[in-house]
Order: sequence, then C-alpha cells, then structure tokens
Amino acid sequence: MAIIRKARRWGRNLRVYAVTRFIGGAGRSGRRNRTISNVPPETLGHRRQQPHPQDHHDALQIVVKKDGAENDPEDELRPPESEPKRVISIKKKLEQACNAESSWANLTIYRIPHYLKDGENKAYVPQIVSLGPYHHGEKHLRQMDQHKLRCLHHILKRTNHQIGDYLHSVKELEGRARACYEGPISMSSNEFVEMMVLDGCFMIELFQGFYDEGFKKLKYPSNDPVFSMQGPMHMIQQDMIMLENQIPFFILHQLYCLQYGDHNLEEELAQLALLFFDHMKPTEATDHMKPTDATNHSSNRLEFPLPDLGEPGELHCLALFRRSLLHLGVNREAPTDGQQQLIHCVTELRKAGIKFRERKTNKFWDIHFEDGSLQIPKLVIHDGTRSLFLNLIAFEQCHSKCNKITSYVIFMDNLINSPKDIKHLHNHGIIEHWLGSNTEVADLFNQLCQEVVFEADGSYLSALSEEVNKYSSHSWHRWAFLLKEDYFGNPWSIISFIAALVLLLLTFTQTFYAVYSYHRPS
Repeated sequence: MAIIRKARRWGRNLRVYAVTRFIGGAGRSGRRNRTISNVPPETLGHRRQQPHPQDHHDALQIVVKKDGAENDPEDELRPPESEPKRVISIKKKLEQACNAESSWANLTIYRIPHYLKDGENKAYVPQIVSLGPYHHGEKHLRQMDQHKLRCLHHILKRTNHQIGDYLHSVKELEGRARACYEGPISMSSNEFVEMMVLDGCFMIELFQGFYDEGFKKLKYPSNDPVFSMQGPMHMIQQDMIMLENQIPFFILHQLYCLQYGDHNLEEELAQLALLFFDHMKPTEATDHMKPTDATNHSSNRLEFPLPDLGEPGELHCLALFRRSLLHLGVNREAPTDGQQQLIHCVTELRKAGIKFRERKTNKFWDIHFEDGSLQIPKLVIHDGTRSLFLNLIAFEQCHSKCNKITSYVIFMDNLINSPKDIKHLHNHGIIEHWLGSNTEVADLFNQLCQEVVFEADGSYLSALSEEVNKYSSHSWHRWAFLLKEDYFGNPWSIISFIAALVLLLLTFTQTFYAVYSYHRPS
C-alpha cells in the first residue's frame, strides 16, 4: 500500500510538472523545440496511438508537442486558411464592378427605381405580353408565349427562311444586346437569343399588320385573337411602350432586314413603330407619317433623323417615341441657363391678370408667354396617358441630361390644383380628356410627379416661368382683372355699369346747368 501511495504521489507530481512547463513554455520554446527534434517522428506517432499513456515520459512528450505546436513562430506568422478565399472573392466583386461601369455607355433599358414604382405596378409592369428579360417567364404573361411561337411560324412559312438564320443573326449581337439592360441577366446564351428572336419577330409582325389591313395581307384570319384589330390590341400597345418591356432597336432592325433581304431599313421600321404607337400621343391625331403600304420599302422620310444604330446609347421603342414627341434629332436638347420656378395655379394666375389661350401646334410641350397671355398647346388625355407619362418620366430619371417631359409635367402640375383649373383650361381648348370627370384629370397631374427627383437647372421652361411670376407680381394687373371680373364678367354687370355711368353723366349735366344758371341768369 505504501508503494501504491508513493506511485500515485509521483504521478501527481509529474502532472503538475507537465502543466508548469506548458504554462511557462513561451520563454523556453527553443529548448522544447530541441526536445521535439530529438524524438523520432515514428515514436511520436506510436505514442499518440497508445490508448493508455501510463508512462510519464510519453505523457510529457505529448503535452510538449501540443504546446510547441501552439507557439510555433512560423504558425503565428502563417495567415488563416480562409483568408485567400476572401481576397479572391473581393477581387472578383471589384472586377465585376469595373465591368459594370464600363458598360454604362450602352445602358438604356432601365429597371424602374423602387421609389417611383412603389404602389404603381400596373403603370410599369406589363399585363399581357413580356418583351425582354425583365419580366420574361412571369406566370401571368406566359399565355402570350404560344402566340409568339405561332407568329414566328408564320414568318418562316411566309419567307421560306430557316429558324437557324434568325438565331445565328441575333447570336452575333448578343453581347451588345445584354449591355443595353441593367444588371446581370441570369439567362443562358441560348435562352437569351431565343427570347430576342421570339419577342423581336412578335413586335415586327404587329408593326406591319397594324396599318391598312396589314394582318390580312400577312395571311392572318380576321378572327385571330392577337394578330387582328380586335381583342387585346390596346392593352398590348400599352405594354409595349413600358420602360421595362423593351427590345433594343438594332435587334428589331436586324430581324426586319433578314425578312426582306435589305440592310438599310431602319427608317422604314421606325415609321412602322411610330405609326403603331401614334394614337397614344397626347395630341390630336396626325397623318403626316403614314406610308402608303406597310411593306413598301420606299417610305416617306421621318420629320427627325434617327441616330446611328452603331453609336453608344442604344435606341428602343420608348426612346424612339419620346424623340417623335419632342421632334428631336440626333443631338439631345441643350440645357437652358436658370432654374424652373414654381408658379401659381390657373385660378391664382387669372386673378393676377394672366389670360390662357390655346396654341395651334402639334408640339404639346411648346408653351409660350406673350403680353400676359399664356399660350399652351392642346393636350389630349385618355386612359393610357398616365402610364405613358410615368414611363417617360422614369426614363428621363434614369437617362442622363434629358428632362423635357418631366419639366412639362411639373409645369402643368403647378398650373392644376383643382377641378376648377381643369374646367377653365378645357373651356379654352387647352385640355381635352376622355376620363370620367375633371377631378380625375386633376388627380392624374397631382400624382404624376410624386417622388420625382427634378433638377430645376437647365429646364427649357426656366425663362418662361420667371416671366410668368414677374408679370403676376404687379398689382396693376390684379386690379385690372378684378375690375373686369366684377363689372364686366357677365352681360348684366355690363348693363348695370353702363346704366350707372349714364346716370352719373346725367347727374353731372344737371348739376352743371344748375350751377351755370345760378351764376349766369337769363
């Protein structure tokens, strides 16, 4: 028993000694390393495998090995194993950010900013047909995919072309087409090219069939649910003018040229597209661009030149439609010095002596102010006007150095505060609407520019708004208006004023003769 107690005491001393060496090992790391080096590797491996380390030397060697491994200077300088992965990850992200920055020059088909889209999905999201990748494959839009395939089948049968010709032609433009869209497009190359061909051919077929019984000439039955002048055509047109539902114009041009074997048809295709959207203009209908035949290649010239389809800043149908509204050429509108100022509503400006007149022009944005008369072209408002203006404003919010539509809408929003303002503009031929009431029109304008970030510098209406405010600030104009409104506002007021004036003259005459007869008796 005494021997057993001594053995136990000896074992406890060994464990204390080992722990002491482990704690104070920082100052004697060299000695421990030498101790480790004197032990053969196979011996260490053999001792690690012992299930019952009864020998105190074995236990000591194991403790020393662990201690030395934790305090090895080389191990302390070695970086963690996960650090290289983090470095590689951030380098990839930096490279992607640089690539995204370099592609901004061709970006023109934007996603609607969330601050504009909040609560207004119906105005920005297509309801029947998807075009492009943003809404591709959404459940409520899949029904139209079958009609796209049917359309492509009609084209191949009519032209005796092979589908491979269209796929190969668009495949060559895939990289350029992807650069037109915002953010990475999570579609394979084959899926993206197939989508471009189907959507592009669908749009071209609608453009060609819309005018002069074109669908009949394209051999579609009169009761076709899509390719006819009945059914959901109006809703399809609204979907096709939305910013997130666009195809690059050079893709449409490539497919159109492939159908007819000609490589210089961009102007004709632009005419067909503008004719398709012509009734959506907020102006009275015009016939100045209609070609004599939907497939006649010697069509009339546009009123504005198209930009080069090879230059940066790609075109699409919404941008083309905006150019036709503003009658723009290749160059963007030049900014004007000064800031667009807030102006009073129609009711207040009338009290300040400003008159409202209709300006005879098809440029709805071309507002003039001369001699106290605010001349505004007629604006035609229908059920698609709200969605059209919202998408045009969203495009200008995303695209640099263009704010003409936004400037116009903000100016009209300032003029219109109540149904009374709409009534006065309607009575003077400035606003014509097909909505239910003047209240709906007033609400439309008051809601168009909510959350819009507008830079007043460089607005084309800066000088005009300054002139209006300067004119309305003079008291004399306000007094003249009150005189006209109170005494010449209706026929009875005019008759009463004339009667009072005659009575005053008669009284003055009577008084004069009374005084005269007193000083000069007969």
